[in-house]
Amino acid sequence: MAGVNDGGGGGGGGGGVVKVVEPVLVAHPVKDQLQNVSYCITSPPPWHEAILLGFQHYIVMLGTIVIIATALVPQMGGGNREKADVIQTMLFVAGLNTLLQTMFGTRLPAVIGSSYTYVPPTISIILSGRWNDPNPVARFEKTMRAIQGALIIASTIQIILGFSGLWRNVARLLSPLSAVPLVALAGFGLYELGFPGVARCVEIGLPQLVILVLLSQAIYLRNRIIIRILNIF
Repeated sequence: MAGVNDGGGGGGGGGGVVKVVEPVLVAHPVKDQLQNVSYCITSPPPWHEAILLGFQHYIVMLGTIVIIATALVPQMGGGNREKADVIQTMLFVAGLNTLLQTMFGTRLPAVIGSSYTYVPPTISIILSGRWNDPNPVARFEKTMRAIQGALIIASTIQIILGFSGLWRNVARLLSPLSAVPLVALAGFGLYELGFPGVARCVEIGLPQLVILVLLSQAIYLRNRIIIRILNIF
Protein backbone atom coordinates (compact mmCIF):
# COMPACT_ATOMS: atom_id res chain seq x y z
CA MET A 1 0.00 0.00 0.00
CA ALA A 2 1.40 3.38 -0.98
CA GLY A 3 0.22 6.92 -0.34
CA VAL A 4 0.51 9.67 -2.98
CA ASN A 5 0.36 13.30 -1.88
CA ASP A 6 -1.60 15.24 -4.48
CA GLY A 7 -1.74 18.93 -3.72
CA GLY A 8 0.17 21.62 -1.84
CA GLY A 9 3.92 21.77 -2.03
CA GLY A 10 6.53 21.99 0.65
CA GLY A 11 5.96 25.58 1.73
CA GLY A 12 2.30 25.91 0.90
CA GLY A 13 -0.47 26.09 3.33
CA GLY A 14 -3.19 23.94 1.75
CA GLY A 15 -3.73 20.38 2.91
CA GLY A 16 -3.11 17.74 0.25
CA VAL A 17 -5.41 14.84 -0.60
CA VAL A 18 -3.81 11.48 -0.01
CA LYS A 19 -4.76 8.85 -2.59
CA VAL A 20 -4.48 5.26 -1.59
CA VAL A 21 -3.21 2.99 -4.33
CA GLU A 22 -4.62 -0.51 -3.98
CA PRO A 23 -2.22 -3.35 -4.69
CA VAL A 24 -2.88 -5.19 -7.92
CA LEU A 25 -3.40 -8.91 -7.40
CA VAL A 26 -2.01 -11.01 -10.22
CA ALA A 27 -3.28 -14.55 -10.45
CA HIS A 28 -0.69 -17.29 -10.55
CA PRO A 29 -0.34 -18.42 -14.17
CA VAL A 30 -1.52 -21.93 -14.92
CA LYS A 31 1.14 -24.22 -16.27
CA ASP A 32 0.28 -25.90 -19.55
CA GLN A 33 2.41 -28.93 -18.79
CA LEU A 34 3.39 -30.20 -15.35
CA GLN A 35 6.73 -31.82 -14.73
CA ASN A 36 6.86 -35.63 -14.66
CA VAL A 37 3.26 -35.80 -15.90
CA SER A 38 2.74 -37.36 -19.32
CA TYR A 39 -0.59 -35.73 -20.12
CA CYS A 40 -2.40 -32.68 -18.75
CA ILE A 41 -5.70 -30.99 -19.54
CA THR A 42 -4.24 -29.07 -22.47
CA SER A 43 -2.17 -32.01 -23.74
CA PRO A 44 -4.39 -35.10 -24.04
CA PRO A 45 -2.99 -38.37 -25.40
CA PRO A 46 -3.50 -39.31 -29.05
CA TRP A 47 -6.71 -41.14 -29.85
CA HIS A 48 -5.14 -44.57 -30.36
CA GLU A 49 -3.36 -44.39 -27.00
CA ALA A 50 -6.50 -43.03 -25.33
CA ILE A 51 -8.39 -46.13 -26.52
CA LEU A 52 -5.74 -48.40 -24.97
CA LEU A 53 -5.74 -46.46 -21.70
CA GLY A 54 -9.54 -46.57 -21.61
CA PHE A 55 -9.48 -50.33 -22.18
CA GLN A 56 -7.01 -50.62 -19.30
CA HIS A 57 -9.43 -48.76 -17.03
CA TYR A 58 -12.21 -51.05 -18.19
CA ILE A 59 -10.22 -54.21 -17.36
CA VAL A 60 -9.51 -52.94 -13.84
CA MET A 61 -13.17 -52.03 -13.33
CA LEU A 62 -14.33 -55.38 -14.73
CA GLY A 63 -12.45 -57.25 -12.01
CA THR A 64 -14.08 -55.30 -9.21
CA ILE A 65 -17.54 -55.73 -10.71
CA VAL A 66 -17.11 -59.48 -11.13
CA ILE A 67 -15.86 -59.85 -7.55
CA ILE A 68 -18.84 -57.97 -6.12
CA ALA A 69 -21.38 -59.92 -8.16
CA THR A 70 -19.69 -63.26 -7.46
CA ALA A 71 -19.68 -62.60 -3.72
CA LEU A 72 -23.21 -61.23 -3.30
CA VAL A 73 -25.47 -62.92 -5.86
CA PRO A 74 -25.13 -66.50 -4.49
CA GLN A 75 -25.99 -65.25 -1.00
CA MET A 76 -29.14 -63.69 -2.45
CA GLY A 77 -30.27 -67.02 -3.90
CA GLY A 78 -29.30 -66.29 -7.49
CA GLY A 79 -27.54 -68.61 -9.91
CA ASN A 80 -25.34 -68.07 -12.92
CA ARG A 81 -28.13 -66.44 -14.91
CA GLU A 82 -28.84 -63.89 -12.19
CA LYS A 83 -25.11 -63.31 -11.74
CA ALA A 84 -24.73 -62.56 -15.45
CA ASP A 85 -27.69 -60.16 -15.31
CA VAL A 86 -26.16 -58.30 -12.37
CA ILE A 87 -22.75 -58.03 -14.08
CA GLN A 88 -24.33 -56.73 -17.30
CA THR A 89 -26.41 -54.18 -15.39
CA MET A 90 -23.42 -52.96 -13.41
CA LEU A 91 -21.33 -52.60 -16.58
CA PHE A 92 -24.08 -50.62 -18.30
CA VAL A 93 -24.59 -48.29 -15.33
CA ALA A 94 -20.82 -47.83 -14.92
CA GLY A 95 -20.51 -46.86 -18.59
CA LEU A 96 -23.41 -44.43 -18.27
CA ASN A 97 -21.90 -42.86 -15.13
CA THR A 98 -18.52 -42.56 -16.83
CA LEU A 99 -20.07 -40.86 -19.85
CA LEU A 100 -21.93 -38.35 -17.68
CA GLN A 101 -18.87 -37.75 -15.50
CA THR A 102 -16.69 -36.92 -18.51
CA MET A 103 -19.27 -34.40 -19.77
CA PHE A 104 -20.28 -32.68 -16.50
CA GLY A 105 -18.73 -31.90 -13.14
CA THR A 106 -15.03 -32.50 -12.56
CA ARG A 107 -14.63 -34.36 -15.90
CA LEU A 108 -11.86 -36.56 -14.59
CA PRO A 109 -10.45 -39.12 -17.05
CA ALA A 110 -11.49 -42.10 -14.95
CA VAL A 111 -13.98 -44.93 -15.20
CA ILE A 112 -16.72 -44.79 -12.58
CA GLY A 113 -17.01 -48.39 -11.40
CA SER A 114 -18.70 -50.09 -8.49
CA SER A 115 -18.05 -48.96 -4.94
CA TYR A 116 -17.17 -51.26 -2.05
CA THR A 117 -18.75 -48.79 0.34
CA TYR A 118 -22.17 -50.36 -0.08
CA VAL A 119 -21.02 -53.97 0.31
CA PRO A 120 -21.35 -54.19 4.15
CA PRO A 121 -24.92 -52.76 4.26
CA THR A 122 -25.84 -54.96 1.29
CA ILE A 123 -24.63 -58.03 3.17
CA SER A 124 -26.69 -56.92 6.19
CA ILE A 125 -29.81 -56.79 4.02
CA ILE A 126 -29.04 -60.21 2.54
CA LEU A 127 -28.47 -61.85 5.92
CA SER A 128 -31.64 -60.42 7.45
CA GLY A 129 -34.45 -62.97 7.69
CA ARG A 130 -37.06 -60.73 6.09
CA TRP A 131 -36.46 -61.97 2.56
CA ASN A 132 -36.33 -65.73 3.06
CA ASP A 133 -38.24 -67.72 0.47
CA PRO A 134 -38.20 -71.43 -0.47
CA ASN A 135 -37.82 -70.45 -4.12
CA PRO A 136 -34.27 -69.16 -4.73
CA VAL A 137 -35.35 -67.00 -7.68
CA ALA A 138 -38.12 -65.36 -5.65
CA ARG A 139 -35.69 -64.76 -2.80
CA PHE A 140 -33.22 -63.16 -5.21
CA GLU A 141 -35.89 -60.84 -6.62
CA LYS A 142 -37.13 -59.76 -3.17
CA THR A 143 -33.61 -59.16 -1.89
CA MET A 144 -32.66 -57.23 -5.02
CA ARG A 145 -35.68 -54.95 -4.65
CA ALA A 146 -34.77 -54.23 -1.03
CA ILE A 147 -31.16 -53.47 -1.99
CA GLN A 148 -32.25 -51.20 -4.84
CA GLY A 149 -34.55 -49.23 -2.53
CA ALA A 150 -31.79 -48.83 0.05
CA LEU A 151 -29.35 -47.67 -2.64
CA ILE A 152 -31.84 -45.08 -3.93
CA ILE A 153 -32.26 -43.61 -0.45
CA ALA A 154 -28.51 -43.67 0.24
CA SER A 155 -27.71 -42.01 -3.10
CA THR A 156 -30.29 -39.30 -2.38
CA ILE A 157 -28.54 -38.49 0.89
CA GLN A 158 -25.19 -38.35 -0.92
CA ILE A 159 -26.61 -35.99 -3.53
CA ILE A 160 -27.89 -33.68 -0.79
CA LEU A 161 -24.51 -33.71 0.98
CA GLY A 162 -22.71 -33.01 -2.29
CA PHE A 163 -24.85 -30.12 -3.50
CA SER A 164 -25.13 -28.52 -0.05
CA GLY A 165 -21.35 -28.33 0.35
CA LEU A 166 -21.32 -30.12 3.70
CA TRP A 167 -19.07 -32.87 2.43
CA ARG A 168 -16.40 -30.28 1.60
CA ASN A 169 -15.83 -29.72 5.32
CA VAL A 170 -15.44 -33.45 5.90
CA ALA A 171 -13.08 -33.89 2.93
CA ARG A 172 -10.66 -31.37 4.44
CA LEU A 173 -10.07 -33.79 7.32
CA LEU A 174 -9.29 -36.72 5.01
CA SER A 175 -5.57 -36.68 4.33
CA PRO A 176 -3.67 -39.38 2.42
CA LEU A 177 -2.51 -40.71 5.79
CA SER A 178 -6.11 -41.42 6.79
CA ALA A 179 -7.33 -42.55 3.37
CA VAL A 180 -4.70 -45.23 2.78
CA PRO A 181 -5.75 -47.41 5.78
CA LEU A 182 -9.38 -47.26 4.61
CA VAL A 183 -8.43 -48.47 1.13
CA ALA A 184 -6.16 -51.15 2.61
CA LEU A 185 -8.91 -52.46 4.90
CA ALA A 186 -11.31 -52.66 1.95
CA GLY A 187 -8.72 -54.72 0.05
CA PHE A 188 -8.03 -57.00 3.02
CA GLY A 189 -11.75 -57.69 3.28
CA LEU A 190 -11.65 -59.20 -0.22
CA TYR A 191 -8.69 -61.44 0.61
CA GLU A 192 -10.86 -64.47 1.34
CA LEU A 193 -12.53 -64.08 -2.06
CA GLY A 194 -9.49 -63.37 -4.20
CA PHE A 195 -6.70 -65.69 -3.11
CA PRO A 196 -8.81 -68.86 -2.80
CA GLY A 197 -9.87 -68.23 -6.39
CA VAL A 198 -6.21 -67.98 -7.40
CA ALA A 199 -5.45 -71.23 -5.58
CA ARG A 200 -8.22 -73.13 -7.37
CA CYS A 201 -6.48 -72.65 -10.72
CA VAL A 202 -2.77 -72.30 -10.02
CA GLU A 203 -1.87 -72.59 -13.71
CA ILE A 204 -3.56 -69.25 -14.42
CA GLY A 205 -3.62 -67.56 -11.03
CA LEU A 206 0.06 -67.89 -10.13
CA PRO A 207 1.49 -66.50 -13.42
CA GLN A 208 -1.07 -63.71 -13.25
CA LEU A 209 0.02 -62.83 -9.72
CA VAL A 210 3.71 -62.91 -10.69
CA ILE A 211 3.12 -60.68 -13.72
CA LEU A 212 1.15 -58.23 -11.56
CA VAL A 213 3.98 -57.96 -9.02
CA LEU A 214 6.66 -57.60 -11.69
CA LEU A 215 4.79 -54.87 -13.54
CA SER A 216 4.06 -52.96 -10.35
CA GLN A 217 7.73 -53.07 -9.33
CA ALA A 218 9.06 -52.16 -12.79
CA ILE A 219 7.42 -48.76 -13.07
CA TYR A 220 10.74 -47.02 -12.51
CA LEU A 221 11.85 -48.37 -15.89
CA ARG A 222 9.16 -46.43 -17.71
CA ASN A 223 11.69 -44.08 -19.29
CA ARG A 224 13.38 -46.92 -21.12
CA ILE A 225 12.44 -47.78 -24.67
CA ILE A 226 10.50 -50.98 -23.95
CA ILE A 227 8.44 -49.45 -21.18
CA ARG A 228 7.87 -46.32 -23.26
CA ILE A 229 6.39 -48.44 -26.03
CA LEU A 230 4.30 -50.45 -23.57
CA ASN A 231 3.37 -47.53 -21.32
CA ILE A 232 -0.17 -48.89 -21.13
CA PHE A 233 1.15 -50.83 -18.16
